[in-house]
Amino acid sequence: MAHPKRFDDDDPVLARLRELCLGLPGADEKVSHGRPAFFTKKIFAGYGAVLKGDHHSGQYDQALVFMPSDEDAAAIDQDERFFTPAYWGPYGWRGVDLSTPETDWDEITELVEESYRATAPNKLIKELDAR
Repeated sequence: MAHPKRFDDDDPVLARLRELCLGLPGADEKVSHGRPAFFTKKIFAGYGAVLKGDHHSGQYDQALVFMPSDEDAAAIDQDERFFTPAYWGPYGWRGVDLSTPETDWDEITELVEESYRATAPNKLIKELDAR
Protein backbone atom coordinates (compact mmCIF):
# COMPACT_ATOMS: atom_id res chain seq x y z
CA MET A 1 0.00 0.00 0.00
CA ALA A 2 1.42 3.40 -1.00
CA HIS A 3 1.86 6.09 1.61
CA PRO A 4 -0.37 9.13 1.29
CA LYS A 5 1.24 12.34 0.06
CA ARG A 6 2.35 14.34 3.11
CA PHE A 7 3.40 17.63 1.54
CA ASP A 8 2.08 20.50 -0.57
CA ASP A 9 3.88 21.18 -3.86
CA ASP A 10 3.13 24.89 -3.41
CA ASP A 11 4.85 25.04 -0.01
CA PRO A 12 7.37 27.95 -0.18
CA VAL A 13 9.62 26.31 2.44
CA LEU A 14 9.80 23.15 0.35
CA ALA A 15 10.51 25.28 -2.74
CA ARG A 16 13.48 26.89 -0.99
CA LEU A 17 14.85 23.54 0.24
CA ARG A 18 14.22 21.98 -3.16
CA GLU A 19 16.25 24.73 -4.88
CA LEU A 20 19.10 24.23 -2.41
CA CYS A 21 19.17 20.43 -2.68
CA LEU A 22 18.66 20.17 -6.42
CA GLY A 23 21.45 22.70 -6.95
CA LEU A 24 23.98 20.11 -5.77
CA PRO A 25 25.78 18.00 -8.41
CA GLY A 26 23.85 14.91 -9.47
CA ALA A 27 21.00 15.55 -7.02
CA ASP A 28 17.48 14.43 -7.75
CA GLU A 29 14.19 14.17 -5.89
CA LYS A 30 11.79 11.33 -5.25
CA VAL A 31 8.84 10.81 -2.94
CA SER A 32 9.58 8.30 -0.22
CA HIS A 33 6.99 7.34 2.38
CA GLY A 34 4.85 10.24 1.22
CA ARG A 35 7.55 12.90 1.63
CA PRO A 36 10.13 14.54 -0.65
CA ALA A 37 13.59 12.98 -0.42
CA PHE A 38 16.72 14.31 -2.12
CA PHE A 39 19.41 11.89 -3.26
CA THR A 40 22.32 11.06 -5.51
CA LYS A 41 22.97 7.33 -5.06
CA LYS A 42 21.65 7.58 -1.49
CA ILE A 43 19.29 10.00 0.24
CA PHE A 44 21.08 13.03 1.70
CA ALA A 45 18.08 15.11 2.83
CA GLY A 46 14.39 14.70 3.48
CA TYR A 47 11.50 17.09 3.96
CA GLY A 48 9.11 16.42 6.80
CA ALA A 49 9.38 14.10 9.76
CA VAL A 50 7.62 12.71 12.79
CA LEU A 51 8.72 11.92 16.30
CA LYS A 52 8.52 8.43 17.70
CA GLY A 53 4.98 7.96 18.99
CA ASP A 54 3.71 11.21 17.41
CA HIS A 55 2.77 10.44 13.84
CA HIS A 56 -0.21 12.75 13.40
CA SER A 57 0.58 16.14 14.94
CA GLY A 58 2.14 17.68 11.83
CA GLN A 59 4.64 19.48 14.08
CA TYR A 60 7.57 18.70 11.79
CA ASP A 61 5.88 18.67 8.39
CA GLN A 62 8.23 21.50 7.34
CA ALA A 63 11.48 20.05 8.65
CA LEU A 64 14.81 19.14 7.14
CA VAL A 65 16.05 15.63 7.93
CA PHE A 66 19.81 15.35 7.45
CA MET A 67 22.91 13.35 8.40
CA PRO A 68 25.28 15.43 10.56
CA SER A 69 29.01 14.82 10.58
CA ASP A 70 30.42 12.94 13.55
CA GLU A 71 32.12 16.17 14.65
CA ASP A 72 28.85 18.13 14.68
CA ALA A 73 26.47 15.48 16.01
CA ALA A 74 27.26 16.07 19.69
CA ALA A 75 26.74 19.83 19.40
CA ILE A 76 23.53 19.34 17.42
CA ASP A 77 22.19 17.02 20.11
CA GLN A 78 22.72 19.79 22.69
CA ASP A 79 20.85 22.40 20.62
CA GLU A 80 17.11 22.52 21.33
CA ARG A 81 16.31 23.53 17.73
CA PHE A 82 17.19 20.02 16.55
CA PHE A 83 15.30 16.77 17.09
CA THR A 84 15.73 13.07 16.48
CA PRO A 85 13.25 11.93 13.82
CA ALA A 86 11.44 8.63 14.09
CA TYR A 87 12.80 5.87 11.85
CA TRP A 88 15.88 7.87 10.75
CA GLY A 89 17.20 8.88 14.18
CA PRO A 90 18.62 5.50 15.21
CA TYR A 91 20.87 5.68 12.12
CA GLY A 92 22.35 9.06 13.10
CA TRP A 93 19.97 11.37 11.24
CA ARG A 94 18.66 14.56 12.83
CA GLY A 95 15.96 17.07 12.00
CA VAL A 96 15.42 20.80 12.25
CA ASP A 97 12.16 22.70 11.88
CA LEU A 98 12.22 25.05 8.87
CA SER A 99 8.83 26.66 9.50
CA THR A 100 10.03 29.33 11.92
CA PRO A 101 10.90 32.86 10.78
CA GLU A 102 14.22 32.45 12.63
CA THR A 103 15.40 29.72 10.23
CA ASP A 104 19.01 30.48 9.31
CA TRP A 105 19.20 29.41 5.67
CA ASP A 106 22.98 29.77 5.62
CA GLU A 107 23.12 27.17 8.38
CA ILE A 108 20.61 24.98 6.53
CA THR A 109 22.83 25.18 3.44
CA GLU A 110 25.80 23.98 5.50
CA LEU A 111 23.79 21.12 7.01
CA VAL A 112 22.52 19.99 3.60
CA GLU A 113 26.01 20.12 2.07
CA GLU A 114 27.46 18.21 5.02
CA SER A 115 24.81 15.53 4.66
CA TYR A 116 25.38 15.43 0.90
CA ARG A 117 29.11 14.88 1.48
CA ALA A 118 28.31 11.97 3.82
CA THR A 119 26.30 10.14 1.16
CA ALA A 120 27.32 11.30 -2.34
CA PRO A 121 29.88 9.51 -4.52
CA ASN A 122 33.40 10.99 -4.52
CA LYS A 123 33.02 12.12 -8.13
CA LEU A 124 30.10 14.39 -7.17
CA ILE A 125 31.86 15.70 -4.07
CA LYS A 126 34.82 16.67 -6.25
CA GLU A 127 32.44 18.43 -8.60
CA LEU A 128 30.95 20.35 -5.66
CA ASP A 129 34.42 21.31 -4.42
CA ALA A 130 35.37 22.58 -7.90
CA ARG A 131 32.56 25.18 -7.80
